[in-house]
Amino acid sequence: MKIFTNIRNYSIFIIALSMIMGSASATGKILIPAAPSVAASSYILLDFNSGKVLAEKNADLRLAPASLTKIMTVYVIFRELESGHLLLDEKVTISKKAWQTPGSRMFVEVNKQVSIEDLLQGVIIQSGNDASVALAEHVAGDEATFAAMMNQHAERLGMLSSHFENSMGLPSENHYTTASDLAKLTIAVIKEFPDYYRWDSKKEFTFNNITQPNRNKLLWRDKSVDGVKTGYTEEAGYCMVASAKREEMRLISVVMGTSSANARANESQTLLNYGFRFFETHKLYGAGKALSEARIWKGDSKKLPIGLADDLYVTIPRRHYNDLKAEIKVDKKITAPVKEGAVFGSVNVSLAGDVIADKPLIALKTVNQGSIIDKLYDEAMLMLE
Repeated sequence: MKIFTNIRNYSIFIIALSMIMGSASATGKILIPAAPSVAASSYILLDFNSGKVLAEKNADLRLAPASLTKIMTVYVIFRELESGHLLLDEKVTISKKAWQTPGSRMFVEVNKQVSIEDLLQGVIIQSGNDASVALAEHVAGDEATFAAMMNQHAERLGMLSSHFENSMGLPSENHYTTASDLAKLTIAVIKEFPDYYRWDSKKEFTFNNITQPNRNKLLWRDKSVDGVKTGYTEEAGYCMVASAKREEMRLISVVMGTSSANARANESQTLLNYGFRFFETHKLYGAGKALSEARIWKGDSKKLPIGLADDLYVTIPRRHYNDLKAEIKVDKKITAPVKEGAVFGSVNVSLAGDVIADKPLIALKTVNQGSIIDKLYDEAMLMLE
């Protein structure tokens, strides 16, 4: 797809892409096979880059997350590492409370010192409740304070239907989240911490001479899968967040409330296969790159580069890339001063008459007011417009 960005006289420029592969149906609509039936209380499938939801059911239903909670636990720890408040080789003294925590375990011992790195792998790979509590206590002093940190991050990430009361996911009355919120969290983990995310793909971890396998069965079944987490309690059922990347397309699936460990893996695989089989994702425009150069009046510069704050990705049905149409609108008579980041237009992408992306265009640099001569000259020119 070739994108033309030279727009003259600040008018609307329409980019019509030639139709080489595939086309819309006679009605103008593109036919997409229905999403598969998934035996889960709630699920969602979406594209990592575009955020396009490809399949969902009850995605905003509040449910117990079981050990999917630990995705937020490690996110908080990753943030602390990034800020310099923690170090990977820093030692954590294991409390009696952490050692006694029921459920899945890393098998840490009371009063022993364990590194942050080992505890993180104990949480991510072995799903150790004891490791989760040890990290929470080390960072915040106790689990209640750590849970408050979790909730602050949840709010910042837009996880508006989530509330955490502990670090490991054991049942609690006001401990809940949604498939949609877990997808947001997973995207944040992968985008912000790709170096730490590599642990999610490890198939086993050995600590204290005990080797435990990763409970994510898809790591053995599908080489494109590289994370993320499983969970189970009687209340939550069998849950799973999975991420897979094939070529340049990454999908995130969340299934909650399935009937067995095999079921959560099978249903996740079904969703991922559906997404990769029938959809494709493309990066159309890069962040910070000029899509247009507008005339700016009364400034110390005559030209203002206009572009996007973020990369623009679209997820579309396969074989319809060349049916895309892009429309760029730039404001007329932009007058200095202009601050970098100010909005001066939009880019609209459509397919078969349906808008699939609409993003603001921003100033890519600051332009200050020009000299008195510049202002007078441009004032005269504007009178002739």
